[in-house]
Amino acid sequence: MSAQERTVYVVDDDEGVRDALSMLFSTAGLNVEMFASAMQFLEARPKCTPPCCLVLDIRMPGLTGIALQEALVQRGMRIPTVFITGHGDIPMAVEAVKKGAYDFIEKPFDDYHLLCQVLNAIEDSVGGVPAPRSAPSGRDERLAALTERERDVLRRVLEGKSSRQIGEELFISSKTVDFHRARLMQKLGVRSTAQLFHLCLGT
Repeated sequence: MSAQERTVYVVDDDEGVRDALSMLFSTAGLNVEMFASAMQFLEARPKCTPPCCLVLDIRMPGLTGIALQEALVQRGMRIPTVFITGHGDIPMAVEAVKKGAYDFIEKPFDDYHLLCQVLNAIEDSVGGVPAPRSAPSGRDERLAALTERERDVLRRVLEGKSSRQIGEELFISSKTVDFHRARLMQKLGVRSTAQLFHLCLGT
């Protein structure tokens, strides 16, 4: 897959965020197309031909990120979507994941983590698999291999809690929560929150 062929569509009403993401993705060798609103994205009618993905702010004036996701599904556009979400929007983001979104990243996001998930989403788009993958074999064995702390984090992730909330409940930092989350996802053989829900909840 040529780096020049890979495209990220960014939809966010915050110009500063758009500029920062444009620099991040461009530096990684990705083509970037920016949109200031969900309506602007729909009116532009981008081709969204794989390999590509959509990075979408969940809460925007006018048409929200969730509404855009639903509009794309209605139009038969199956583009893997990574939501950017604020602390108070985690439950909404979890529902988006259950409906097929690839993943959600909390603000303030870590550039490296976001870039990794975008690259994973782009890779999955080539095979036409933006939706959660089938559960890997030996699911029970994989779950049993988690440490007690990883199971604590997993249970709260599935409840739709943010890294900050999980950290407060477990008396650890949100960065430590993110570390445990990354480790448990690696052990379970999943790369996105959507795949994690599909594996554990059968959604």
